[in-house]
Amino acid sequence: MNTDTAQSATAADIEAVRRVVATVERTQRAKDAEGFLALFHPDALWTTAHGKVLLGFDAIADFTRAVLPDATWDGDVTYEAVHVQFLRPDVAAVKVRQVYHSAEGDTEGAPLYIMTRQDDGPWLLHAGQNTPVRSG
Repeated sequence: MNTDTAQSATAADIEAVRRVVATVERTQRAKDAEGFLALFHPDALWTTAHGKVLLGFDAIADFTRAVLPDATWDGDVTYEAVHVQFLRPDVAAVKVRQVYHSAEGDTEGAPLYIMTRQDDGPWLLHAGQNTPVRSG
């Protein structure tokens, strides 16, 4: 993982951010809506790979609970934090490589997550933009 960090970023912060990305992967694979939603800040803003804009936790929760449990795909999905840049000690921009592996071939997404560290310690997803990667 490439990390361009502010001087105050710690190894613990970098690892905590990576754990959030790993939890996104785990909850997506398991179609675990509640586990996925536990990662979000109450004031989060989320844009899906199809361009649907979700403002606030309630909108994200309604969409996730309606879509994730019944989502169908053949194969696995992987998420990798490929670049972490701390904008402030408590704000990180995280570039993710998201790959859906299927019998028809792999497709890729390039999400950007903005995470904020809460006063009580955990890092939460505060904003996200998921963009499909087009070949050619």
